[in-house]
Amino acid sequence: MKFSLTWLKDHLETEASLSEITDALNAIGLEVEGVEDPAERLAGFTVAKVLTADKHPDADKLQVLSVDTGDGEPLQVVCGAPNARAGMKGVLGQPGAVVPANGMELRKSAIRGVESNGMMCSVRELELGDEHDGIIELPEDAPVGASFADYHGASPVIDVAITPNRPDCMGVHGIARDLAAAGVGTLKPIAFPAFTAQGKCPVEIRTDDAEGCPAFYGRVIKGVKNGPSPDWLQQRLTSAGQRPISLLVDLTNYMMLAFGRPAHAYDLAKLTGAIVARRAKPGEQVLALNEKTYTLDDSMTVIADDNGVHDIAGIMGGEHSGVTEGTTDVLLEIAYFNPARIGVTGRRLGLASDARTRFERGVDPAFLEDGLDLLTGLIVELAGGEASEIVRAGSPPSEPKSIAFDPSLTTRLGGVEIAEDEQKRILESLVFQVSGDWQVTCPLRRHDIEGPADLVEEVVRIHGLDTVESVALPRTDGVARPTATPEQMVERKLRRAAAGSGLDEAITWSFLPVDAAEHFADGSELWVLDNPISEDMKAMRPSLVPGLLIAAKRNADLGAATTRLFEIGRRYFRGNDGTSDERATLGVVLAGEKTQRNWQSGKATHFDAFDAKQVALALLEAAGAPADKLMVMGFDGSGLGDQFHPGQSATLRLGPKKVLARFGMVHPATLKAFDTDGPVAALELFLDAFPAKKAGKGPVSFARPEFAPPALQAVTRDFAFLVPEDLAADDLLKAVRGADRTHVTGARVFDLFTGEGVPEGQKSIAIEVTLQPREKSFKDKDLKAIAEAVVAAAAKRGAQLRG
Repeated sequence: MKFSLTWLKDHLETEASLSEITDALNAIGLEVEGVEDPAERLAGFTVAKVLTADKHPDADKLQVLSVDTGDGEPLQVVCGAPNARAGMKGVLGQPGAVVPANGMELRKSAIRGVESNGMMCSVRELELGDEHDGIIELPEDAPVGASFADYHGASPVIDVAITPNRPDCMGVHGIARDLAAAGVGTLKPIAFPAFTAQGKCPVEIRTDDAEGCPAFYGRVIKGVKNGPSPDWLQQRLTSAGQRPISLLVDLTNYMMLAFGRPAHAYDLAKLTGAIVARRAKPGEQVLALNEKTYTLDDSMTVIADDNGVHDIAGIMGGEHSGVTEGTTDVLLEIAYFNPARIGVTGRRLGLASDARTRFERGVDPAFLEDGLDLLTGLIVELAGGEASEIVRAGSPPSEPKSIAFDPSLTTRLGGVEIAEDEQKRILESLVFQVSGDWQVTCPLRRHDIEGPADLVEEVVRIHGLDTVESVALPRTDGVARPTATPEQMVERKLRRAAAGSGLDEAITWSFLPVDAAEHFADGSELWVLDNPISEDMKAMRPSLVPGLLIAAKRNADLGAATTRLFEIGRRYFRGNDGTSDERATLGVVLAGEKTQRNWQSGKATHFDAFDAKQVALALLEAAGAPADKLMVMGFDGSGLGDQFHPGQSATLRLGPKKVLARFGMVHPATLKAFDTDGPVAALELFLDAFPAKKAGKGPVSFARPEFAPPALQAVTRDFAFLVPEDLAADDLLKAVRGADRTHVTGARVFDLFTGEGVPEGQKSIAIEVTLQPREKSFKDKDLKAIAEAVVAAAAKRGAQLRG
C-alpha cells in the first residue's frame, strides 16, 4: 500500500523525520518496501511567467515565448501548446531537467531554426495526471522562480507491505494508529464535515441475503455537482497509485484508502425501484466497471434493482449505474459483506479489486454509519447537495471478542520483558479494552486476534520487534548428525556433477501455459489452477523440459549462441485419489552451437542425441545409479516420448520396465509448438525411479584392498565385428563385458563403418577392450583364452569377427 508523508500527517501529529517513520514502521511489523520522493523527479522544473508569446516564423502551430524565471534575463522557449499566452504562469523545465513521463533530458536546441531553452510542461509530462491538451496553468499568486516541487508540495511516498491478517492497516488512518501506539506521534481524531440530513431516503434499501450481506446502509444525496477533484484529493490518490477520475468517484476511493472502508456511489437516475442485496440468479450477467461481462451463479451476492444486477457485491460496481460528470443525484452505499463469500466469488470470477482485497480480509463492522456520514459530509462540502437520512438494512457483527490474558506470557513467548503497565498502555493505544483482571476486549476491526498469543504479538511488535534478542537454537554436544535425506544427497551430487560438466543451472516456474503442459503430459491428468497468477502460469508442469525450452528460446532471442541448461525440480500430476503426485526430476536442454565455426573444422557443429546420452550416463553414474547395467531402449509407444524425435531418441532402463532417463533430439513438431529453432537435444532423469540405496556399513576407507589401485598394468586389445545392421552397439558392448567379468574391465566403441567391404545388411563395429591382470601378468595363452571368450560372447549376439 502506498501513501504520501503528507497524507500520513493528515492523521498523525508528529515531528518525526521520514527515516524515523520508516524505521518505526519496520519495527512494528509493517514492512517498508520502498520510499519514492517525487521532488527528485521534479528537480529542474520551476515556476515561470510567460512575458510574450509570438508566432513562430516557420511553423503555424508553434509559438516563441519569452519566459521569466526570476533569475536574470528572460529565456526564449518554443512551445506548441494552444493555451500558451502572455501573462500566464506555468512550469518550465530548464536544460538538464529530466521529463518524468518519458525520461528525456532537456537540452538547449533549435526548433525549426529558433533557439529553445527548455520546455513548458503539461500535467501528463510531469506525471501529475492525464491532461495533455495544454501546458499547466498556475494561479496568479504562484511565486516566479520557485522550485515547482516545493510549490506543488511534492511529498515522499511510502510503500508498505500489509500482510493479509492486518486489514485494519489497509487504510492510512490504521497505519497512523499503529505509529501513534509506538510513540511516533499522536493520532488525530477523524474530522467529520458538518451537514444536516433532510427528510427520509426516497429509495427502498434492503438486504435479502443476510448471510452474504448482513448489513446494508445507504442514503441519497440530491443536487450534487460532479467534476474534477481538488488538488489535495488528487495528490493523495496519485501518491497511492490511483488515477483521479471525478470528484464523486475519487471520494469513494479516498474513503477506501484513508480508512480501509470501501463504498460505492450509484447514479440515482439509472436505478429503478428498490435497491437490494441478494443472491444472484444462475446465469445472470453484469457489465462491470472494467468493461468486462461476468456470468454469475446463486452462490454470489449482488446489489440489484428491479431491472437487474448493478454491482458484484464487495468486488466491483457495474458500468450501467456508475456516476458520470452529468450525475446530479447519487445513492451512497456502505455495507458489510461476508469475507469468505467475497473470496469465493472473486476466485470463481477471476476478478480482483482493491475492494475485494479489503472485504475478503474483513473490514471494520463498527465503521458503517460513521463511514457513511464521513463520505456524505465530504460530498456535501465539495460537491454540494442535500442528504437524506440513513437507511439501515440488517446489522453488522457487534459482539466483541474477549480474551483472558496473562502479561507474563509476553516474556515466555516473545522473549522480551515488558512492564505490565506498558503492556496495558500498548493494548489500550490500539483500542483494546483491558480490565483490572486482564480480561482484554478486542475492537471489532481486529479479526486476526484469536487468543493470548496474538495479544503477545501486538505488545511485542509495538514495543519493537528490533528489541527481541536473537537467540541461537540449542544443539546437542558432539558431532552433528546428518540431516539430509538420501534423496537430497542424490540431488546434491547431481547438481555438482551437472555444474562441473559445464551446464548452467536454471530455476524455472513450476507453472506453464495449458497448451505447453498438455504437450508434455504423456496422457497423465494435469493440475490446472482456478486462480492462476496469469494465463501463462495456469497448469503445473508435468515435465521440466518445456520450462527449459522456453528459457533456451529467451536466451537465443537475446543473442546467446549456445545454451546448456539443467534444472532439478518436481513434476506434478493429479494422483488417482485426487491428491498431488510430485516426482523429483532433473532436466537438461542443449541448444544452439556445440562448437563455434573455426579455421580447423570450418562450420559450427550442433548438439546431437549422443551428446544428450553422454550427459545422461555421466549424471547417472555421479548419482550412484548402475550405469553399466542400464539398457538402451526405444520408446514403447505408450505416449512417453512423443516430444522426442522417434529416430534420434531412446530411454535408459534398469530392466525392461523401469525407465531411469529419456534422451534425444526434440521433435520438430515440439520445437514448432514452442516457437524454437532447432536442433535441440534434451534429456530427463527420473529421480523417483532410482533404486533405493542399501544401508551403508560405515564410512568408505580408500585404504581397503578393494579400493587400492591395481598393482599390474592393464592391456588393451581391439576387435572388429561384423554385426546385423539393426543390432545396437550397446548390446554388443554388454556381451563383450560379460565374457570375462574378472579381467574385462572396460569396453568402448571406437569405429563404426558401412560401405565397401561390408556385406549388405551388416555394419562393422570396432571395440577397444581393456584387460586387467590380477595376481600376475598375462601370458600369451591367457590373452588368447580371453580373446576367444570375447569372440564367443559376441557371436551369441550375431557378431562375427572381421577378417
